[in-house]
Amino acid sequence: MNYKMMGKFLSQILIVEAGFMVPALLISLYTGSRAAVYGFGLSILITAGVGALMYYFCRNSTRRFFAREGMVCVAGSWIAISFFGCLPFVFSREIPNFVDALFEIVSGFTTTGSSILGDVEALSPGIMYWRSFSHWLGGMGVLVFLLALSPNGERGKGYTMHLLRAESPGPNVNKLVPKMRTTARILYVIYMVLTFINFLFLLLGKMPVFDAVCTAFGTAGTGGFGIRNDSIAGYSPYIQNVCTVFMFLFGINFSCYYLLLVRHVKEVLKDQELRLYIIIFVVSILLITFNVRGLYGSWEETIRHAAFQVSSIMTTTGFASTDFDLWPGFSKALLLCLMFVGACAGSTAGGLKMGRLLLILKNLRRNIRRILSPQRVEVVRMNGNRIGEDVLNNTNTYLAAYGVILVGSFLLISIDGLSMTTNVSAVAACFNNIGPGFDVVGPTCNFSVYSWFSKLVLIFDMLAGRLEIFPMLVLFSRSTWRHK
Repeated sequence: MNYKMMGKFLSQILIVEAGFMVPALLISLYTGSRAAVYGFGLSILITAGVGALMYYFCRNSTRRFFAREGMVCVAGSWIAISFFGCLPFVFSREIPNFVDALFEIVSGFTTTGSSILGDVEALSPGIMYWRSFSHWLGGMGVLVFLLALSPNGERGKGYTMHLLRAESPGPNVNKLVPKMRTTARILYVIYMVLTFINFLFLLLGKMPVFDAVCTAFGTAGTGGFGIRNDSIAGYSPYIQNVCTVFMFLFGINFSCYYLLLVRHVKEVLKDQELRLYIIIFVVSILLITFNVRGLYGSWEETIRHAAFQVSSIMTTTGFASTDFDLWPGFSKALLLCLMFVGACAGSTAGGLKMGRLLLILKNLRRNIRRILSPQRVEVVRMNGNRIGEDVLNNTNTYLAAYGVILVGSFLLISIDGLSMTTNVSAVAACFNNIGPGFDVVGPTCNFSVYSWFSKLVLIFDMLAGRLEIFPMLVLFSRSTWRHK
């Protein structure tokens, strides 16, 4: 295990995180929020100081780096940025309880959007900005950002691929171009451009600049932290429609945008995952629209709320334009299913992912045909490309781990004695990085009702869901820590 190399990466991430706290500190200074200024100032000093010390002791690390180190490095980095990222909440006393502060920032970095806050609008602007910005930073990935900043001259023996594979969402990770650092830069450029366009459209709807910045961060990262207690419900229909469109766009595999830029339009149109994503999106809107048509005054309002919530839940954003916990049972059941399905692999969304769902369905069909015709030879293909057995095995393993964690987490948080609907939706919302659930943790409620133990379970679920399970699980394996 190359501890020094991992320590060097972790130190760089902490220094970058301290730098990202500076805008929040400046906002706090400008607005005169003394407690927030103290919180961010002290947090920056501690985070940067720890990062600098780690870098000093790990500066002479070797570049021997394998998949095991990649998994541990990613999981450790996300735990570390969450620990130090919650310090401004604690030091400013705006979220004085450490477990609550940790829950809030983990929810931010993992783009979950679940919250323990009952009155979001009571937060100071600097804290509110940091809370929303955590979505944007976590959406594409913290280590991906670090790789994008790394100079081309640095040569590592495959460690960039190991890091990107461990942090990126989806059943497999492909390079857009031969160099992984260039791939990371392309992804972040696309991410930043889409975020800026989203911001401009929000401004056109006369949204205040600060609101537009925070909302764009939440939409881009498909996170869902609102800066108002009613989330997006209090904004105009135009702004709600803008959020609907951009949540959908950020749920698409970013490689599709790259293919469009290099004019490979036919490849995008033939993408099976994108087709399935669009079909489920449209069909879900139609079904919910007809199911809730009597709850709203016009078809326009009905379609707007149905499209918004489908886009929000399917892309695991978690914004709310209405209290969907009051919808009929069929619509709520459909939204619950969309929580598990998620959007496309290679996007900022959570959930099972469309690509993985396709592989599961295709492999299921192949195995049924094998049962009927044992001598039949058949391969699984995606977009015309043969899928290797290792990818299919990893998908099956992921599905098994997914089920075990869901059931285990549900049993553990049920100790608190809340309703089954609350507990099932809470685990689904956190593990799939959605945000709101149903009943006590619905869109107008929060997660403060849970005990500290249940919050820690849900924190693990959020991290495991964002990191595709395996990086978190390897931390509990003995073989991970054995020297070889």
